[in-house]
Amino acid sequence: MSNLLNKTKTNMAEHVSRLERDLATIRTGRASAGLLENIRVEYYGTPTPIKQMAIINVLDAKTLEIQPWDVSSINDIDKALQKADLGASPVNDGKVIRITLPSMTEDRRKQLAKNISKMSEDFKVAVRNERRDVIEKLKKAQKAAEITEDDLKRYEADVQKATDANIAQIDKVIKTKEDEIMKI
Repeated sequence: MSNLLNKTKTNMAEHVSRLERDLATIRTGRASAGLLENIRVEYYGTPTPIKQMAIINVLDAKTLEIQPWDVSSINDIDKALQKADLGASPVNDGKVIRITLPSMTEDRRKQLAKNISKMSEDFKVAVRNERRDVIEKLKKAQKAAEITEDDLKRYEADVQKATDANIAQIDKVIKTKEDEIMKI
């Protein structure tokens, strides 16, 4: 049973980690290399992440610089960036690509905060589903006389404690990102 509980806690923590990764790709008021995380460039017939093809520098709060290791791939990177629709046009000087991000409007900030709030609910549901699944397995084990009723109650309390901790972590991550977005 302890393996089952550990696996469930690990799965819950993975949901929180995935939320953090997903939030890193959402644009805030500041430039971040995470904005380019999911962009893939067609490179020798293979979709390749930009971070595997170039150095990504954050020059200031509004500017990203992409310096490819293979200068011949700069046009492919430029095309992928334009296709990604970042809300800013990449400027290609033949050696590096610079992206200057415009300031976000108040309406856009509010819309992003709303989207992030919805995203948090999806991840909370995923954590609660993990809890539901493990409790169902525990109840089956108790009915099969593999564990006692006291053990069942103790395990359920342990799972609930892990669920509450992960939901609180999701709320904390979301609050931080919303504050970052709403900050001008």
